[in-house]
Amino acid sequence: MSYYDVKSRAESWLNPEFDNETQSTVKDLLEKNQDELKESFYKDLEFGTGGMRGIMGVGTNRINKYTLGKNTQGLSNYLKRQFPDEDLKAVIAYDCRRNSKELAKVVADVFSANGIKVFLFSELRPTPELSFSVKHLDCHCGIVLTASHNPPEYNGYKVYWQDGGQLVPPQDQEIVEEIGSLKYSEVKFEANEDLIELVDTKVDEAFVEASVNNGSFDTSQEAKDNLKIVFTSLHGTAIKLNPKVLEAAGYKNVHIVQEQAEPDGNFPTVESPNPEEPEALKMALEKAKEIDADIVIGTDPDGDRLGVAVKNIQGELELLNGNQTMLVMTWFLLEQWKKQGKINGRQFVGSTIVSTPMLRVMTEDYGVEYKEGLTGFKWIAKMIKDNPGLDYIGGGEESFGFMVGDFVRDKDATTSTLLACEIAAQMKAKGISLYEKLLELYQEFGLYKEELISLVKKGIDGAEQIKNMMANLRDNPLTEIDGEKVVLVEDYASSKAFHYDLTEAKIETLDIPKSNVLIYYTENGTKVAARPSGTEPKIKFYISVNAPLDDTANYEEVKQQLSDKIAGIKSDLKLD
Repeated sequence: MSYYDVKSRAESWLNPEFDNETQSTVKDLLEKNQDELKESFYKDLEFGTGGMRGIMGVGTNRINKYTLGKNTQGLSNYLKRQFPDEDLKAVIAYDCRRNSKELAKVVADVFSANGIKVFLFSELRPTPELSFSVKHLDCHCGIVLTASHNPPEYNGYKVYWQDGGQLVPPQDQEIVEEIGSLKYSEVKFEANEDLIELVDTKVDEAFVEASVNNGSFDTSQEAKDNLKIVFTSLHGTAIKLNPKVLEAAGYKNVHIVQEQAEPDGNFPTVESPNPEEPEALKMALEKAKEIDADIVIGTDPDGDRLGVAVKNIQGELELLNGNQTMLVMTWFLLEQWKKQGKINGRQFVGSTIVSTPMLRVMTEDYGVEYKEGLTGFKWIAKMIKDNPGLDYIGGGEESFGFMVGDFVRDKDATTSTLLACEIAAQMKAKGISLYEKLLELYQEFGLYKEELISLVKKGIDGAEQIKNMMANLRDNPLTEIDGEKVVLVEDYASSKAFHYDLTEAKIETLDIPKSNVLIYYTENGTKVAARPSGTEPKIKFYISVNAPLDDTANYEEVKQQLSDKIAGIKSDLKLD
């Protein structure tokens, strides 16, 4: 987009429907900061894998009352068309980020101005509770204001439908088109306060009860008492419910990192509030070492993802990656269903195309169907919705998300926190650690090792670089990776799978919605996936390698061999 076009878009924000402060800021950008002006107005903020996220500020490419107001007006129009004879209801939650409470009220105002009944949480709440509350309050949709683990300058807007899951095709595109057809002057900001009801504790109590019911598995009270837990919410929303759920489930030996217990959108004690990063859990790990804790759990700002650290073979606390946590949790759930005689061929586990292949191997060994979708839990929620004859056991994705059962239709760090403690407590009662159980799974199903490489490419130039990188991978496909022949390429943008392990190349159609993802598989089971992030200015590469593990005593040796192999792949692809 030319600067003239950007300037024209910005000047349209000097009209009377925008408040004086907004107009003043736009004038300053027009006069003094062309670079920021271009970043703020060169496009409309888009919905990605986790809803809409962006930097807060003025402009069409920013999170502000006008972009969110327009979203909500478009959603209101769509709801009225879809449910013409119903009294519409929506529920709204928000996290700890700057301006979240104020923006949530803007969203509530617009809904109410359109005659839609609104349940607005009076204080911040975790995202999984919002997903739960959509069904619990019999709402047509739900909104949560959050930017997950993005930096402090970000906020976001996630939309949930009647089933408690996020928007999926075709509804998402239909709503986007409705929003795009609107002018800002058409947004109704004048609230009907009679239609806005504040929600306090009544949903909390129901959610805590449901979380305990779904996350508890006959752990003895003695085992619970013997488990020493350290928990940190990393200044986020999980502090509201996770300690309550653990207490309600009978866990009394819980030590909270008080320095990180106060919700704060500036995240003052961490560089990034992302439980995927060991540095984010530094204070929790230090506290755990001080009190000799068995397990450390940290959650992200909106309380839907969790990082888990447990004692390794040397007795030192080690942060598991998302694939490892998912494997142990899924194994445990499968075991519980098996013990209860509930596996009858009508169950499934859900995950994503960039998660560890080991999950499929393990799940199918239990006689349970394995389903795979695009990145994002909205696709797992869709699996549940599309398969009413199958029971969803659980599942997750490599980016530290997990969902236990289907009472919540999004990743749920609250119930998953309880589940992790149940597993750790039961393993400790048997004289082994959760980590040792993971090694036993590796011995049974093969040692799979994964690594994620994220290349940050900010701004307009960064977006163009990412586009070119993906185009190059398609136009010049890899035929070998670290000396291994490529036998299968899955291109989700074209919905085609290209097989090269046969006498003649074979092309199949992928039965998954189109997405800008490319996955290579080699003759030895190596997997390399490339995808631009849907919520951050990044391109991500997911590498998975594997080897047999004949004896857990050889774990470190085989793990190092796989680490060396990943290093070779990174060098091959120029990712190091």
